[in-house]
Amino acid sequence: MRTPAAWAIPLGILALGWATLSLAPPGLAAPPQEGECPSISPRGPDGRPDTDATPLIVKEGMQISAEGLMALRSLLPKEIWRYRESFFFEGMLMEIGPCHRRYPMPVFYKEATDKNASGVSLDEKGNLENYVAGIPFPQASIDPEDPMAATRWAWNLEKRFRGAGYRGRFRITDFPNRMGSVMRYEGEFFAFQATGRADLVASDYRSPETKNLLWAAGGRFTSPFGARELAWRQFRSPASEQDWRKPDDVFVYIPSLRKTRRSGTPWVDGAFMPRYSVADQSQGGGGMALSGGGSIQPGAGPSLAVSENARAGLTGLYLRPNAYRWRIRGEQTVIAPLNGRQLGWPTLQGRNYGTSGLSVAADRWDVRRAVVIEGMLLQSSETIRSLTVYIDYQTLQPLYWISRAGKNRLVEVGILVHRFSGDQPSEPSWPGNSPNRVFEPVAASFVNALAGRGGWLRESHSLESLPFSPSAIKRMTTTSALDRGH
Repeated sequence: MRTPAAWAIPLGILALGWATLSLAPPGLAAPPQEGECPSISPRGPDGRPDTDATPLIVKEGMQISAEGLMALRSLLPKEIWRYRESFFFEGMLMEIGPCHRRYPMPVFYKEATDKNASGVSLDEKGNLENYVAGIPFPQASIDPEDPMAATRWAWNLEKRFRGAGYRGRFRITDFPNRMGSVMRYEGEFFAFQATGRADLVASDYRSPETKNLLWAAGGRFTSPFGARELAWRQFRSPASEQDWRKPDDVFVYIPSLRKTRRSGTPWVDGAFMPRYSVADQSQGGGGMALSGGGSIQPGAGPSLAVSENARAGLTGLYLRPNAYRWRIRGEQTVIAPLNGRQLGWPTLQGRNYGTSGLSVAADRWDVRRAVVIEGMLLQSSETIRSLTVYIDYQTLQPLYWISRAGKNRLVEVGILVHRFSGDQPSEPSWPGNSPNRVFEPVAASFVNALAGRGGWLRESHSLESLPFSPSAIKRMTTTSALDRGH
């Protein structure tokens, strides 16, 4: 007698092989109907369909333990499954969320798309032209046979609805690759959207307090002691959308030097974060005077290293689509924590992230249709050579983030966790009593695939995404605030 529900069989004794849903060839279609959940058919040892076994029907509300995870293997990227010991754990209980739910977007965002999308285009190098606000390339309008189809999806990802941006506290837990102890770093960060603001129709979809600015991001660390007061600002110019080589203006306040310096990393792909793990080692002492007016600052070298990009903490928030040459790998039905239910730091202390400390599996994971794109980076000085992103078809949120170095070596494999503010009963409305419907990036979990172990986890479950006050915008868009307490 065959077991009808393979998800109930312990992993260690599971003999029945399940079919892995390979990525479909380019020919993208809209997701299945809302509420239409997938049925997973088992296969025998020879790889052929096992007609005697009962298919597993995934249902909303289903509880999945680690012992039953094998049944859902086909709904996970193969890279996630490869590092399942880090991303999943014994004792977890995953809740299956709604299948292909159509999340409501703000009316003004839809209106901006309807009004402006027809004028948006790409040049032959993949640069964005004539974008104003809304979705640059509505999903149904993208021809999968178009050589620039994947680039259009990449720009949709970058221009996804973020409201006015995000702000809140964060905690990064850094797990060593081999030797060393686990370190935790706390602070606060923000990401301010200056242009493409669908809510600001009266001011040409631009924040009136800013000029020549796409967005600004920054923050500061509050602990541990060695990293305390390390702060930064990052400004991206609209010119970057026509020339991927255009660097951001990035400034870092280095506490040990008591000065603000330009970043030691001249070009950044996404959101910048200083090398917080070096901060404890860069406490510069007093300088030793030399004849002729010079001096030796013994801590200057390590301190300046802090100003380099950490490539960890805010991965997935932003991207330079025109810095890649993209191709569509296909589409796949996946489960992902697009709208997580469980709280974490700082709202909830002591959440269980498994033995690895990196698992966000004990949460609600929606069934979604993902468009999978892969890009080859044009910036040769970067360690990363290619990037694979699983983009949610309907909401355009990133679900999974996978990067590779040369010779196709995996560098990082990440899961991005969001929370839909429209489901929060206590969420304040936007000015004008418009609903706040933003997917807030409340967590991210990344495995260091290059080392084969370790990684980092960001928790930021107290994020807000409402418009900023003029005084807050002034602090976020100037470097002078770094020297005056950030």
